[in-house]
Amino acid sequence: MQLNDNKISELLKNVSINTLNEMQKDAYPGFLRHRDTLLLSPTGSGKTIAFLLAVLELMQEENNKVQCLILVPPRELAIQIEQVWKKLATGFKVSCCYGGHDMQTEIQNLVEAPSLLIGTPGRIADHIRRETFLVDGIRTLVLDEFDKSLALGFEEEMSFVIGAIPKITKRILVSATAAIQVPEFAGVQNLFVIDHLVSDEENDQLSLQLVLSDSKDKVDRLSQLLCFIGAESTIIFCNHRDAVERTSILLKEKGIQNASFHGGMEQMQREQTLIQFRNGSVLFLVATDLAARGLDIPEIKHIIHYHLPSTFAEFTHRNGRTARMNAIGTAYLLMNREEPMPNYIRKDLEPLDIPVSQKPPKPALYTTIYINGGKKDKLNKVDIVGFLSQKGKLLKDDIGLIVVKDFNSFVAVKKNKVNAMLDQVKDEKIKGTKYKIVIAK
Repeated sequence: MQLNDNKISELLKNVSINTLNEMQKDAYPGFLRHRDTLLLSPTGSGKTIAFLLAVLELMQEENNKVQCLILVPPRELAIQIEQVWKKLATGFKVSCCYGGHDMQTEIQNLVEAPSLLIGTPGRIADHIRRETFLVDGIRTLVLDEFDKSLALGFEEEMSFVIGAIPKITKRILVSATAAIQVPEFAGVQNLFVIDHLVSDEENDQLSLQLVLSDSKDKVDRLSQLLCFIGAESTIIFCNHRDAVERTSILLKEKGIQNASFHGGMEQMQREQTLIQFRNGSVLFLVATDLAARGLDIPEIKHIIHYHLPSTFAEFTHRNGRTARMNAIGTAYLLMNREEPMPNYIRKDLEPLDIPVSQKPPKPALYTTIYINGGKKDKLNKVDIVGFLSQKGKLLKDDIGLIVVKDFNSFVAVKKNKVNAMLDQVKDEKIKGTKYKIVIAK
């Protein structure tokens, strides 16, 4: 599909972008010119748009087979890329496959082959073995965050998938990590590298702050820091799942509402937590490095390293959640006074002075409402807004972000309007059907 400047402007408008940034201007045509390309660029810099534009230009309208496969490590990244493709409104069908998703639904979605298939290595390998789609039409392979796929132990599945596709003519590799090794099974030749990585020291949009704790159990100091930050979106990184759960509980005991996010949670709960964090129902997210990259979480103001990561790469990925695009952000290193500074911190940091006695952060303005109906029930955002406005007596400003998934929907509603709205709609129907409408757990 030929993309001229007007077509690109139209596509970007669909995703609320005015113009390509410098990395995208460099990467998008670079992907097209070279057979095998590696893009190195920070988290949140717009890599997805860059490679999707190239994928779109390589699409053939008369081809009714899968033309491009995008392999990603976490399920959340697969979902995010699918959503971006749909917002671009390309006219080409997309399907998304990942563990935890209903297999029969995926098989049904593959009956009419999508032009673009996105998935995690294990699930795509499963579909290839089941022969639920044909691989002989795939010419373009994208490996997004491929280094993380290898780190998570997907090497065998990735090798099988790539080896099963006989006619790849273009490989696009994408990462936010430098000094990586491309495995032989990727099949690259004369790899062209597009490097747009910027170190934290060179990023003048990111402020690094040191916060010292007298106690080895730093939760009291963490609480004081969150009170100092106030009601602004913040991710608190811990190194292990147990630490995430423990820290989350201790903060709640101190009156600071938050949510947990880690790989041990059920997929549905992880998706719901991210929705609540995006829409402002949750301000503080306590998470493992699963939240460090590959997730669509815009406008994070603050990152707190409650536990410092062992590697510079993970430190960089965590910090990449803030100070994205043209925004500014702050990363806090919360350390015990006796704790040695990791060797990847090259700056001399002066401890930040934080008052000990402070008021707790103000609670979130929104609450998330769950509706047990979605796209497969022919529900859309317009239907939901109309229903909540007419039957729930909500004003336009009372309704925040709406996410409509296949079988359910989530709506951010001003917290002070939720109970009255729920009472108003408890006996009402949306488009002639009665749905369960409750506060999301």
